[in-house]
Formats: sequence, structure tokens, C-alpha cells
Amino acid sequence: MSKMEKTKNGLFDSFARKTTYLRLSVTDRCDLRCTYCMSEKMQFLPRSNVLSFEEMYRLCLIFMKNGVRKIRITGGEPLVRKYIISFFQMLSPHLKNGDLDEMTLTTNGTLLGKYAKDLFEAGVRRVNVSLDTLDVDRYKQVTRIGDLEKVLNGIEAALDAGLKIKLNAVAMRGAFEDELDELMRFAHSKNMDLTLIEEMPLGIDGFDRKNTHLPLDELRKTIEEKYALSPIALSTGGPAKYVRVEETGGRLGFITPMSCDFCSSCNRVRIGCTGKLFTCMGLEGSVDLLEPLRNQVRDEDLENLIKETIMNKPKGHNFAILNDGVRGIKRNMSELGG
Repeated sequence: MSKMEKTKNGLFDSFARKTTYLRLSVTDRCDLRCTYCMSEKMQFLPRSNVLSFEEMYRLCLIFMKNGVRKIRITGGEPLVRKYIISFFQMLSPHLKNGDLDEMTLTTNGTLLGKYAKDLFEAGVRRVNVSLDTLDVDRYKQVTRIGDLEKVLNGIEAALDAGLKIKLNAVAMRGAFEDELDELMRFAHSKNMDLTLIEEMPLGIDGFDRKNTHLPLDELRKTIEEKYALSPIALSTGGPAKYVRVEETGGRLGFITPMSCDFCSSCNRVRIGCTGKLFTCMGLEGSVDLLEPLRNQVRDEDLENLIKETIMNKPKGHNFAILNDGVRGIKRNMSELGG
């Protein structure tokens, strides 16, 4: 397959930020119900409201043509979508011909045991696994219905298949602070990075974020009381800032959407499984791509709509967790895969 013809200008916003990273949600469904991600009794969408693989692929072609070099598949839980490997196989040739630098996914790990080899064969080389605790009881509490052993087995299967694993953990006040040492040493013992993520005020439904939010600058000071952290120049295309933990030899990442403004270097946009294009996960606004897709508009018109939407990308989000309340949005994190 020959390399597609690239447009000259790419996808820029009015602040001269170039979009090179697409996060694509393939489903709103998940086999867990993590407390910070979705409601316990979710109402999932009918299949007809969700983009088909063919529609997703058409959008990916337009984004690749306009300079997107990395595509991350998200959910919900992407691996619960039926025939999901076929979609990775649709994108796989674009890794071989140079249209893409990387195709990856974020998963809760429950189905990695089943799909790890297929993912590797399709060209995936890195996988992010969301894992907040190694305590069986607390894992069940955080996920409401999860089985930790299934995830740990999935991680082993992924490593055996040749996949590089990065663990993502949402930092929250309470038990997490006591368990971080164990989680970090577990990750580093298996040559896995661990990235800590500040809790964001998404899906506000009576859950008091003021009581659980843990600023990562505060947590880092606590970590530095026990470990020597050395900054390193590492970028995986996302917002994480990495350090090396001298005592373990492993890498620890910090994603700080609340306490540190990284919006000025934002290079990504998100497409939800219903075809909505979000230029910022921290704002409610989106542009619908599903209707024009199903009305068979020309690629040129879709491309122009995408370019116009990205040109209007806001300077930054307005998330805040303040003493007198939380400023967030009602959309669940699961809608965009974080």
C-alpha cells in the first residue's frame, strides 16, 4: 500500500497547536463500573447510535491525511466491542507504510489474556492498563464488580506477547496513598512504567470530589521523602511528565490536569463512540460527525468540518476543585476513555 498523500497544512488551532494525536472511543460499554469513571447502573447506548468500524476507519483516514501520527483506541472498555481486533487490523497497514507512527489502546486489562497476541500481530506495541490498587478487596470496591486476578493474568499475557505495558492509576486521598509503594514496585519489577493521574471532576453525580482529590504536587513531595526522583526527557505523545525512581530503576509519570496547566502544548483531540468530536475533554462542547458520515457527505466536506472545529479549539479547560465547590462537567469519563 502506498503512503497516502498528506495535506500541507495539517490540523492547527488558533493558538498554533498542531493536532497529531487522535483518541478514538469505540464503545461506551465496559465490564467494570469504576467509581471515578461511570455510574453503577449505566444506561448504555443502542448499537445504531455507535459508529461502525467502517465509519471510524473513514475518519481515521482523514485524520492521518492531515498529520495525525498516533491513534489510541479507548472506550468504555474497547476490548468488549465485538470483533474489535478487525478494526485494529484495518489500521495495521498504515503502520507498515508510514502513515502512522503508533496505534495503541487504553484498557482495564480484563480481556488482555484473550486478545494480547492478536493485538501484537495487528501492530500494537504499547498498551495502557488502568490499575489503581493491588489489594483484592479495594479493587472490588473501586471497580464495583472487578476481579483483580483476571487483570493480573491479562498483564502477564500481554508481557508474554511482547507488548509494553504502562499502568495508569488515578490518585485519590485515602487508601491509595498507603498502597502506592506496592503498586510502583510491582510495576517496576516487571519493567512497566507507572503513571499517576489526578482525579478530574467528570460525571458529577453526588460524588464529592473535594474529599478525594489529591494534587500530584502534594503526592510527589510525599514520594520524595522515601525515594530519589530524577527528571528524564521522555515523551510518549501525551501529557505525562516522567521521572526515574533511583531505588527501583523504573519510570514514574505524573499527569496533572488540575494542578498544572499543560493545555498550552495539547496535541490531541477525541472522538466519542457516537461520532462527536471533542477538542477538549474538560468542556462540554462537541461537533457531530455521525450525521454527515451517514448522509454520505464528501471526504472534503468532512475534512473541512474537522479543520474548522479544531481551529476553534479552546485555549484550555476550566476544571477546578475549590474549597467552595467543584467546577466540572456531567459527562462520564467513560464516554471518551479519559
